[in-house]
Amino acid sequence: MRAVWLRDFGAPTQLRIEDTPDPTPAPETVLVDVAYANITFVETQVRAGNGPYRPSLPTIPGNGVGGLVRAVGEGVDPALVGTRVVGSTGGSGGYAEAALVAADVLYRVPDALALDAAVAVLADGRTASLLTEAAKIKPGDRVLIEAAAGGVGTLLIQLAKAAGGTVIALAGGARKTELATGLGADQAIDYLDPAWPAHLEAGVDVVFDGVGGATGSTAFEQLRPGGRILTYGLASGHWTVIADDEARARDVTIIRPTAGPEDMRRLTESALRAAADGTLRPVIGQRLPLERAAEAHAAIEARQTVGKTLLVTGRDSARDR
Repeated sequence: MRAVWLRDFGAPTQLRIEDTPDPTPAPETVLVDVAYANITFVETQVRAGNGPYRPSLPTIPGNGVGGLVRAVGEGVDPALVGTRVVGSTGGSGGYAEAALVAADVLYRVPDALALDAAVAVLADGRTASLLTEAAKIKPGDRVLIEAAAGGVGTLLIQLAKAAGGTVIALAGGARKTELATGLGADQAIDYLDPAWPAHLEAGVDVVFDGVGGATGSTAFEQLRPGGRILTYGLASGHWTVIADDEARARDVTIIRPTAGPEDMRRLTESALRAAADGTLRPVIGQRLPLERAAEAHAAIEARQTVGKTLLVTGRDSARDR
C-alpha cells in the first residue's frame, strides 16, 4: 500500500508518501481499505512538533478513516468484511491506503450517507454534538461560534440554530463569513477586523471557543452574566487562559466537556444518523489525493480551507453502494 510518513517534525514537506507493507489485523481489530482520511488542524500542529502531544517518529499520521472492511482479526464478526465503515485509528496510521481500526471504535455507515460525508462527520460531528449538549442552549440564547467555517464550527452553527439559539459566527474573510451565513448563522463577523468585538455590544450567552489565545479571551469578555464558555480547541496555538475567580466574579461558567466511551459512541451514532437524514450537513471544502498531504497541511495552516479537508486514496469502490 501507499502511506504518508512523517520521519522528522517540521514543515508540511516532511510528509512524504512511501510504499509500505499492509498492516495485519490483531485480535479485536479490522483492516480497512481506506477511501478517505480525515485531516484535523491539530494534526498540522503535531507534524510541526508543537501540538498537544508528541508522537514517536517515524509515524503515519491520521486518525479518522472511512472505507470497506477487508479483513478482521480474531474476535471480530467476519460478516463485517465488505461493509462500509468509519472509525478512528487511535492517532496514527490514517494517511494510508489501508489502516487498522479497533472494533470498539468502528461504525457502520448508514446506507443513505455517502462515505466521504461519514468521514467528515465522524470526529467533528461527535465533538459538535458533545459541545452543544453540554452548553444547554435555550431558545433565544445568543451563541458565539469561533472558527465558524471549520469542520466543527460549521456543524455547531447547525446544531446551535436547531436548539433555538441566535447564532453569531466568527470567521476570517468574506468567503468564510458567507459560508457561515449560508449555513444558518444569524450574524457573521470577520475576526480579521480588529474592531470585531464592537459588533457584539449586546453580549452573548454562550461561546464555543475552538481558537484559544487572544480570540478566546476577547470572546470571554463578551459574555453576559450567567453565560457559558466551552473551550475545546487551540487553533491559535494556545489555550484560552481564564482565571476561575474572574469567571466567578462575572457569573460565567467555564465548561470543558468530556465523555466516556459509551457517550462517545452515542454521540457519534447520533451525528451519523443526523447526517444520513439531512438534518446535519458536513461541509467538505477540500479533497486532495493522498500524495498531496503536504499541500493539504499547508493550506490548513494558511487558513485557506473551509469545512473539512479529506485525503482521497481512490479506493472508494463503495461510492455507488
